[in-house]
Amino acid sequence: MSVAQSYDVVIVGAGPAGIFAALALSERTGLRVAMFDKGSAIEKRTCPAREGKECGHCQPCSIMTGWGGAGAFSDGKLTLSPASGGHLGEILGEDRAQVLIDQVDSVYVAYGAAQRVYGGHVDDFNDLYKRDVLAGLRLVSVPIRHMGTEHSAEIMARMYDDLVSRGVEIHMRTPIKRVLVTDGTVLGVEMERGDVVAAKRVIIAPGREGAEWLKGVACQLGLALVRNPVDVGVRVELPAVVTEPVTQLLYEFKFLYYSRAFDDLVRTFCVCPYGEVTLEYAGDVTTVNGHSYADHKTSNTNFALLVSKNFTEPFDDPVAYGQSIARLANLLSGGVLVQRLGDLEAGRRTNPQRLSRSVVTPTLKSATPGDLGLVLPYRHIVNVLEMLHALDKVMPGVCSPHTLLYGVEVKFYSNRLCLTPEMRTEVEGLYACGDGAGITRGLVQASASGLLAARAILNELAG
Repeated sequence: MSVAQSYDVVIVGAGPAGIFAALALSERTGLRVAMFDKGSAIEKRTCPAREGKECGHCQPCSIMTGWGGAGAFSDGKLTLSPASGGHLGEILGEDRAQVLIDQVDSVYVAYGAAQRVYGGHVDDFNDLYKRDVLAGLRLVSVPIRHMGTEHSAEIMARMYDDLVSRGVEIHMRTPIKRVLVTDGTVLGVEMERGDVVAAKRVIIAPGREGAEWLKGVACQLGLALVRNPVDVGVRVELPAVVTEPVTQLLYEFKFLYYSRAFDDLVRTFCVCPYGEVTLEYAGDVTTVNGHSYADHKTSNTNFALLVSKNFTEPFDDPVAYGQSIARLANLLSGGVLVQRLGDLEAGRRTNPQRLSRSVVTPTLKSATPGDLGLVLPYRHIVNVLEMLHALDKVMPGVCSPHTLLYGVEVKFYSNRLCLTPEMRTEVEGLYACGDGAGITRGLVQASASGLLAARAILNELAG
């Protein structure tokens, strides 16, 4: 193997975790830092599906990979509390995690994030708390700053320019094959083309799309892993006026519900006021997601309803379980199914004629009218319907027969690496952070984990 280059720090992955690690490291003069990502530069991340065309099954996927990671084209919500978005609260303690989140937020604002923060004082929505208690729901209120899909990409592009000006070397379309370790100490990384990049410290931050790669690295190096659950459910789309009384206060409502039938946890996730339903690609399966622009609004709001599921024995592979459900939906629809709530409750398929009579116009035009009852397990359907009827008591109109349900939405949370609070692995000089490491589930905590790894390295170099 030929050594192509030598750096002080190598960062694998150019999503929020990798970017924030690079921002912190580049503040030290003379430190040689390089970033590698298998995806494209942000201006080259074009996706046919985002333009209303057929999915081109690009390799790698331009929505999930490239500069900015999946966050570059996400809804751009910054959840400013350790209560949501990852495990940093339990790893660091709530107070320390909050300080770190506030620091991350200030960086996003410095690069152009909107000034407004949703979610005021508890007194502002006491009536909402009373209604959710009566409905058997629990409202988790967290402050949220919304950047918007279009502005997320712009902010990530500014960070790219800033890092280049600071001397950070950024190598896009450069996949890394493996991490090189000898006698428990990291030596660098090997590119897929065979060249070796030497480094005494390596930060692996591949994001959700790179979780399988990271799992392989962990197995190769003998790193300890803990399985995270998989979340399976639907994306709900309905008129924005139905949810406005809540979204105008909170922007993203987070409700938790334990079903009467099975005592399973059901939760709302990724609320997109005036947004669009979109496709998401996870390896060889197509799932559904949503996003909102800051400056372009539709007449609909969408959000996910997710049922968390873990397994013990004899089966213990939550990701494979979620993938099998997604593949079944793909098989029946060629992609994603859409069904009216009234049709699901009546036990009949939504066909094109019934969909055309709906008062809710679907924003995902490529979704195929069908029957989610042929895809989702009975237990999940019962849980979702219970949750919808509970939400209807808080936001009357949620349970209209015209409400649209898209399926399936699956969140494949990565196997969680066992890390120190400084994001160190068991290998000397090797750090891991972000969604791919299984410790975060969103922009803010992923960014914060990158800061933790970088600051640990800077402290080592200083002392």
